[in-house]
Amino acid sequence: MTERFRSIDRIKWAAGTFAGTGLLPAAPGTWGSLVALILIYPIALRSGSAGVFTLAVLASLLTLWAADACERRWGADPPEVVTDEVAGQALTFLFTTFSGLITTDLFTLLAGFLLFRFFDILKPFGIKQLQHFRSGLGILLDDLAAGLYALLCLQLGSGLLSLL
Repeated sequence: MTERFRSIDRIKWAAGTFAGTGLLPAAPGTWGSLVALILIYPIALRSGSAGVFTLAVLASLLTLWAADACERRWGADPPEVVTDEVAGQALTFLFTTFSGLITTDLFTLLAGFLLFRFFDILKPFGIKQLQHFRSGLGILLDDLAAGLYALLCLQLGSGLLSLL
């Protein structure tokens, strides 16, 4: 029975690290956010906001499912867990409409990435307090909040640019 739990823990570690992305050296959250863009862009092109929302929900559920095993291995709110970054980064682009031309869409992807990382790293406006929740919620909620702030800024910026 112990071996079974070890196998499940390994699966949870792989899930939480987003197939090892969170194990990359230096700034695992940044790596997780970058890898998320590789998923978000084609999903947004094909399925729009519904697909991006689905990705955010799935990444959130993965985070909550894997959190206990990951925290047992790496400690509280481990940086190796990056599925929370995937969820937050996806929220950033929830209502973004891409043109399908990477040269045009690259600016939007970069802006959303930088906005999300800004809010995720600095944790202003109450984001930091969300880390005080236990286990998976503490890991996840701050990234979802960072994603929502980034979403608001990206949409506001996009709206202002469209007025020019």
